[in-house]
Amino acid sequence: MDGDALAQVRKRVLAGGAERYHAANAAKGKLFARERIALLTDEGTFVEDGLYANSLADGLPADGVITGAARIDGRDVCVMANDSTVKAGSWGARTVEKIVRIIERAYQTGVPMIYLVDSAGARITDQVDLFPGRRGAGKIFHTQVRASGSIPQICALFGPSAAGGAYIPAFCDVVAMVEGNASMYLGSDRMVEMVTGEKTTLEAMGGARVHCAESGVGHFLCKTEQDALDVVRTYLSYVPQNWTQRPPARAASDASGADLGALVPASERQAFDMRKYIKGLVDEGSFFEIQALWARELTVGFARLDGEVVGVLGNNSMFKGGVLFVDSADKASRFVQLCDAFNIPLLFLTDVPGFMVGSAVEKQGIIRHGAKMITAISEATVPKICVVVRKAYGAGLYAMAGPGFEPDATIALPSAKIAVMGAEAAVNAVYANKIAAIEDPDERAAFVAERRAEYERDIDIMRLASELVVDAVVEPAELRGELIRRLAAARGKDRSFSRRRHGVTPV
Repeated sequence: MDGDALAQVRKRVLAGGAERYHAANAAKGKLFARERIALLTDEGTFVEDGLYANSLADGLPADGVITGAARIDGRDVCVMANDSTVKAGSWGARTVEKIVRIIERAYQTGVPMIYLVDSAGARITDQVDLFPGRRGAGKIFHTQVRASGSIPQICALFGPSAAGGAYIPAFCDVVAMVEGNASMYLGSDRMVEMVTGEKTTLEAMGGARVHCAESGVGHFLCKTEQDALDVVRTYLSYVPQNWTQRPPARAASDASGADLGALVPASERQAFDMRKYIKGLVDEGSFFEIQALWARELTVGFARLDGEVVGVLGNNSMFKGGVLFVDSADKASRFVQLCDAFNIPLLFLTDVPGFMVGSAVEKQGIIRHGAKMITAISEATVPKICVVVRKAYGAGLYAMAGPGFEPDATIALPSAKIAVMGAEAAVNAVYANKIAAIEDPDERAAFVAERRAEYERDIDIMRLASELVVDAVVEPAELRGELIRRLAAARGKDRSFSRRRHGVTPV
């Protein structure tokens, strides 16, 4: 082949699919896969592999997937991008091989793996070639699992991620989904109706909002493709290249100056927004919330304290009173494991009544999910600090890295309460019959008030400090400085945990 012929082949491959498919995508607000790569990566750094995959076939440029290495903000990464102008981004045998190879390369070189997904799934006509073998589609997921916790894996989802292909996002650390276009589903709406009789739509069953607000498979709901690409870049700014490195520090900046004491109401019955508290505590503008729409009773995300990255978990009483449910337990478990994998210290801001009770949550497995959360926190060996902002009742104290779980410090604010349960519930539990027997309302009220005062004295935070249950009682205005100093002191801690291969997770 002479140079002119090669140039023609290259031009055809780089153009992707037919013009009508480009036009259809543009009408939906979708970019060409190569445009996505260009917008995400540093100019001139993308080096492509497998450009001529299946180039002898008609209408299959690059076999529908673009793979290669690049840099994002000066950092080396590997990138995979489905080209939905080529048979809707579906997979053939060479597509699968290219995806497997680029994940293997990211793992072997210790750099983040970025997935830009927009795929209709496997080509049924090619199933024997791509599905069952040792280098078939299953090898993609095996390789992702092997790389999990070793390198960051980040997915931006711009269109469908169908059938087995839905597991590529599922095995990533985080998934950003573009509302209106992105979807994940194991079976199409037509298949669902055929198998179950249910009539639904792809959007209702597996759209971006469904997965970001209800299933928890999605982490960021984005309005545009550029927003999703920005999420990838921002997320990368908080995580290291791989598990052996520390997360990237930035120049220290001050907090917003918010009055942390004024943000927390004295009454346990009055809700407050833990997100505002976090933003007032950490470096200004540094809080990056993850899964903001799902299990909102628990807020999680990355932030910086004095320029250093920290993973934050905070109970948010604005939603379901801050009580821990099945979904919030799962949300916490995964976030803790993520931070522990990539050497990100954990900060627990505790205002928790405990785990939810009742027949509905018991049938959902609240004990099993709660045990999974407590397991993740027990196994996490990064620096951990528990701050009791207002209350820590029952197993909620355990779930938020209380003293029994070897935090590097348990800190309480002066108004904090740590107990098996709140005073009102405790008095009722112990004295229910006696209270019911007192006929005079004033006498009954006085009896309850006296018992409550006894209980409050019993759990007084200074008593707990004197018994070494908490390591420090700190004024709200002093909390930030205390945390910065303690996290710095814990940075070189021994991270061994147990003599074993791995535990048995209660899932």
